[in-house]
Amino acid sequence: MTDQYQNIFEKDLQYVFQNYTRQPIALTRGAGAVVWDVDGKEYIDCVAGIAVNNIGHCHPAVVEAVRRQVGELIHVSNLYYTRQQAELAKGLVLRTGMDRVFFCNSGTEAVEGAMKLARRATERTDFVAAEHSFHGRTMGALSVTHKSQYREPFQPLLSKVEFVAYDDVEALKGSVDQDTAAVILEPIQGEGGVRVPHDEYLRSARDICDDAGALLIFDEVQTGFGRTGRWFAKEHSGAEPDIMTLAKALAGGLPMGAMLAKDEIASRMQKGDHAATFGGSPLVCTAALASLKVIEDEKLVERSARMGDYLMQGLKDLELDRVTDIRGKGLMVGIELEVKCGSIVDYARNHGVLLNCTSDSVLRFVPPLIITEEQIDSVIEVVAQGIKEIE
Repeated sequence: MTDQYQNIFEKDLQYVFQNYTRQPIALTRGAGAVVWDVDGKEYIDCVAGIAVNNIGHCHPAVVEAVRRQVGELIHVSNLYYTRQQAELAKGLVLRTGMDRVFFCNSGTEAVEGAMKLARRATERTDFVAAEHSFHGRTMGALSVTHKSQYREPFQPLLSKVEFVAYDDVEALKGSVDQDTAAVILEPIQGEGGVRVPHDEYLRSARDICDDAGALLIFDEVQTGFGRTGRWFAKEHSGAEPDIMTLAKALAGGLPMGAMLAKDEIASRMQKGDHAATFGGSPLVCTAALASLKVIEDEKLVERSARMGDYLMQGLKDLELDRVTDIRGKGLMVGIELEVKCGSIVDYARNHGVLLNCTSDSVLRFVPPLIITEEQIDSVIEVVAQGIKEIE
């Protein structure tokens, strides 16, 4: 271990909450789909800040927009109007098909807002969520997050939450009733292991909610902004939610979240019902506007679909014995293994590829959408060797 690493690790150990399981590298800069550590070693980044850096690290258009905005106006609070927030709200409404936007700072905050709005709009109390779901770690969002490891230390959470099997229409139908404020679903589950439902499942969820007078919330925090080969994953099924949550890739790497809703739902939120001090500041809105323009100008949604097909086919061509499934849409891909995949993550990192493992045995690939075929080829080669190592 070099002196630089030793110094960073020791300070972290002494001064930072030890609530993260970090990989033993310290990153210092990034460009495109590549990052470098403090010793100058290069890595192809297939984590992308957990699906945050869709347009790549430090895209020049975002860097320049943020640099200009920092010199003009950083923060004023939501006591006042700003041009950047109004423009971004319009852009998100046009792209999502929703009607109104509430800005916040993260995915979990967006989910909290969605849950409050659902209760306010329906005057009901209960929620239905899916097994293997992940919606955040604050108390409300955690209440609809399935994994017991995240939930149990903080019980009691919201009591009126029922979890049902994902991609199971009958299970969902049997759980939604006159007390259900909302059903909350990820159109593709990320943390749960890149689980892709049948399109009919999401369309059926819409019908089930309509029949019961409940709302449908789509959590697109991880699946948004081209990640799945569409602007938003809901487009694969054609199902439309009442409320959407967005974050991660929204602002090109800066922290930002958004909760969107149809007009008749949004109108139930009264002045003073909800707020966020830093939500939609001029700085992050500027970054988001620049990021959306990059996605559009560089046709990254279409590129995600194309590169995703290339990655999926390359992984399938490996025909490795320990692989039980390869699934995903666009550049949101998972390899499910018969064994835990932590050792493969370590092998890949040591050979210049950053991956992460979800649900213990699923390797998750969520690289920047600007990743090249040559970089994908390198990733596949390293992953193939890493899997062979455990055999």
